Amino acid sequence: MAEVIKMPRLSDTMEEGTIAEWLKKEGDNVEEGDILAEIETDKATMEFESFYSGVLLKIVIPEEQSAPVDALMAIIGPEGTDVSHITDVKKPAAAGKKQEQKTEKEAPKKEAKKETATSDKKETKTTPATRGERIFVSPLARRMAEERNINLMHVQGTGENGRIVKADIENYQPGSADGYVPVGTESFEEIKNSQMRKTIAKRLSESKFTAPEFYLTVELDMDNAIATRKAINDAGDVKISFNDLVIKAAAMALRKHPQVNSIWKADVTEIAKHIHIGVAVAVDEGLVVPVLRFADQMSFSQINAQVKELAEKARTKKITPDEMQGSTFTVSNLGMFGIDEFTSIINQPNSAILSIGAIVQKPVVKNGAIVVGNTMKVTMACDHRTVDGATGAKYLQTFKRYIENPITMFV
Repeated sequence: MAEVIKMPRLSDTMEEGTIAEWLKKEGDNVEEGDILAEIETDKATMEFESFYSGVLLKIVIPEEQSAPVDALMAIIGPEGTDVSHITDVKKPAAAGKKQEQKTEKEAPKKEAKKETATSDKKETKTTPATRGERIFVSPLARRMAEERNINLMHVQGTGENGRIVKADIENYQPGSADGYVPVGTESFEEIKNSQMRKTIAKRLSESKFTAPEFYLTVELDMDNAIATRKAINDAGDVKISFNDLVIKAAAMALRKHPQVNSIWKADVTEIAKHIHIGVAVAVDEGLVVPVLRFADQMSFSQINAQVKELAEKARTKKITPDEMQGSTFTVSNLGMFGIDEFTSIINQPNSAILSIGAIVQKPVVKNGAIVVGNTMKVTMACDHRTVDGATGAKYLQTFKRYIENPITMFV
């Protein structure tokens, strides 16, 4: 009996998914528990395993195409099973493949005769760029090319129908600069918006246009924080970052100002008794926010270790939806990129987000004298429905005291 495989709902907010890569092809034997495909959701790219054993009789949704949840994705069953009676066996309305290069020629048809290795040697090799064709590339090969800064227009694909595969990137040798031929045709690259990018756009738009935001900025004296971090790191056993100090101070300040640790709802305002800090992490396709649970109870070293672990998972798309849910407050740090000051859009349903700038050396006045000091600006965006100006200002005063006197966080 044939078993129908449908597009799974891999997160609570997932409405559609994109097949990043099929790990089995039609005709392959499949055992229960085998990984069938990698599916890109609105939050991460996740492996999808088979719940059935048999032969992969039909792939309905090709790679790089999107389909809504519960759409027919594939069929598994005994070898030779006739699946023509399954009327749903048709490709979903094309959400569109990623169009890597806008060209005037159509992609090569599947019926095109595949060139052999012998004929490749006899003929002059042509790349998609010189043929004026669309570039076909596997998701893994694309990621490898981006990491190695390789222009896919210069790569000869050896896969089916000229598709660029992993081995082509591994074996790629840059050509001589003398062979460069300038091209005088204007063109655009169209990249289909990923599920993650769509969700980021949707949620930030909802936040910006529904929450009446206001902003509070304060400048911090970082001399003591610099000295404290150096003393901790010089001890040798534990290494911490300034971001770890910021997260700890933000969490402890929430304990003293619970109104900031809140969620607006139509009929009630929920004051969270727990403190879960979301930490904004930049990835290739946008921004994800892993969550440190009960961050006020964590030590500096525990914060450091967990931030590194979650950030690495986010960048490699191994983070789970549960690890990105449940934040009550968010911290976004662009200081490491040399940004002195900025404002962030609130990460709903949080009531506030703290934006951290770079530590800057500049003249400051201390004890009536001008000296060289280290300062850092932080800006808090607040939802005025739950956080009034005075409430936000008092929170920042407490946060400032913790950062400027880190020893108080040990008490």
